[in-house]
Amino acid sequence: MNTELDQIWMRVQADLAAAVDEPTYRVWLEPLSPIELSASRITVHAPPQIRGWVNERFGRLLQTCVADVVGRPVTVVMSDADPASTEARGRGGRDLTIEAPRLANPGYTFDRFVIGDSNRLAHAAALTVAEMPGQAYNPLFICGPPGVGKTHLMHSIANLLAEHSPGLVLRTATGESFASDFRNALGASAIDNFKSRFRDISVLLVDDVQFLERKTRTEEEFFHTFNALHEAGAQIVLTSDRPPRDLQALEDRLRERFEAGLVADIAPPDLKTRLAILRKRALQDGIEGAPDAVLELIAQRITMNVRALEGALIRVVAYSSLASRPISRELTAEVLDSLYPAPPRQRCTIDDIQATICSHFSLSREELLSSARVSRVAWPRQLAMYLSRELTEESLPYIGRHFGGRDHTTVLHACRRAGTRLEHDATCREAVESIRRELGQDLS
Repeated sequence: MNTELDQIWMRVQADLAAAVDEPTYRVWLEPLSPIELSASRITVHAPPQIRGWVNERFGRLLQTCVADVVGRPVTVVMSDADPASTEARGRGGRDLTIEAPRLANPGYTFDRFVIGDSNRLAHAAALTVAEMPGQAYNPLFICGPPGVGKTHLMHSIANLLAEHSPGLVLRTATGESFASDFRNALGASAIDNFKSRFRDISVLLVDDVQFLERKTRTEEEFFHTFNALHEAGAQIVLTSDRPPRDLQALEDRLRERFEAGLVADIAPPDLKTRLAILRKRALQDGIEGAPDAVLELIAQRITMNVRALEGALIRVVAYSSLASRPISRELTAEVLDSLYPAPPRQRCTIDDIQATICSHFSLSREELLSSARVSRVAWPRQLAMYLSRELTEESLPYIGRHFGGRDHTTVLHACRRAGTRLEHDATCREAVESIRRELGQDLS
């Protein structure tokens, strides 16, 4: 992309940002990037998931803004072409399409990565590699299901190295693009050019290395590339949706090399981590007016994939903006129901309720079931009995037996007192709603 086009697009972006509200700009227009500008048209890259909507709703606005900046009528063409791709000429005089050196996604940094129990080891290992490339954990193999943060960590390494070690030569790729580039090099008799691009470097980061499976010649080339880099002391970082031992279609010698360094797995985030991710994303994007109850609902509905989690938040914000409705739990449920319907309510037990009450009020189970009448114990006990009656089908005598052998009249009295307090105390009602959500028994 040339400097003139960069400058033009910066002015176009400024006009677009001024023409719509901030959430709309961030969701639909900020992801656009220019590819080519001619006398009569500009070709713009738009991610496939938003291209149709942007073209339909903002096509005219785009044309107006571009025309204002360049000073002439220009047709806007949406494309899925990669704006980073360039053409180079291979050996033998034939055209060879190769990609420009892939740069890390600037949005993927260690500062933006939310650490939880499911990814703590992988994060620590990635940070160590970024600080001491080639000296620790080489190779670093990060594995986990799609959307849990593998690519984020890989690009965080690249961004930190690019900032603090500008003398290093980095190359990021995917297993699929490595295979594609290798096939193109074979067809254009440009193997030496290909080898130079992937071996005369300091750090190689390959995402989704599982795509090398069942590609015999590509596997062999990657094996030799891996050996050449490792012997030269270059750092290698790989990600995959499975650990090396489960890449059964991959050659044994490659699996053995992948396992020779550190294998760090990432599991889907727990509820606490999912909430932290959403809060951080809302803060980064300047999303205002999203109550915790909204973020909790999103975190409860989407449990496996961080990208889907963040995408759901963006979807809710976009719907709120386009429909001119405030962000609320009701609107969020409406937006999510079609893609992420609420799971059927699980049966709740008295043990579940007691454990959640103890956690919420920082009590031990012994304290909860004791005869103590101090307020810090009495109110949680009454509330636990109340919820046991509300959320289970157990009888009053059965509930009483599970609360230290109390009789049914004590349970009934506790339920009545709790009900009266909840009727008049908004703070207590909010606490109960939070506890119900933790138990998967919210009223939405």
